[in-house]
Amino acid sequence: MNRKQRRRQGFTLLELMIVLVILVLLIAMVGPRLLGSQKKADIKLTTIQIGAFKSALDSYYLDMRSFPSTEDGLQALLEAPSDERAARKWDGPYLDADALPIDPWENEFSYEYPPTNNKRDFPDIWSFGPDGEADTDDDIVNWGSGGGDAGDEDGMSDSGGGDMGGSSSGSGSGGGIGGGSGSGGGGGSSNR
Repeated sequence: MNRKQRRRQGFTLLELMIVLVILVLLIAMVGPRLLGSQKKADIKLTTIQIGAFKSALDSYYLDMRSFPSTEDGLQALLEAPSDERAARKWDGPYLDADALPIDPWENEFSYEYPPTNNKRDFPDIWSFGPDGEADTDDDIVNWGSGGGDAGDEDGMSDSGGGDMGGSSSGSGSGGGIGGGSGSGGGGGSSNR
């Protein structure tokens, strides 16, 4: 009787192998879905960050009557200009942060004004996306030449053809990224 109880106290090698095979199959089925969800969340976060820059730049423009130059960049939203006359008009900081946020892939956002991609007089703001390389399909941008579904939720939409960035436009005042008041203000047509 004691011998039988001792034998049943542990698992056999076959039982352990079956459990391991089942775990590997579960990870193989669930893992890609979890990674895909993380990628979508990172893209959504990047789109929201670009939207925050857009709102801050709108406020900056109201005070300064122009957007920061490419040389001044997004840092102008946090620091007053060195020119004393311009510093009197500056009513910042325009972002609720001590430093400029970086994208989820730990890269700085890019900024350019005057724009080369936006069809309207608004700065180009973009992230290089997951691959960290410029001018690729996964760049997340605020103009219409990128492609993307990143702005399809929460009243934002895009006009690009891929699956990442795209120009978003909102409906209502100051809606989405790149949208001014009204709808369709981001250099492309809204698909909502």
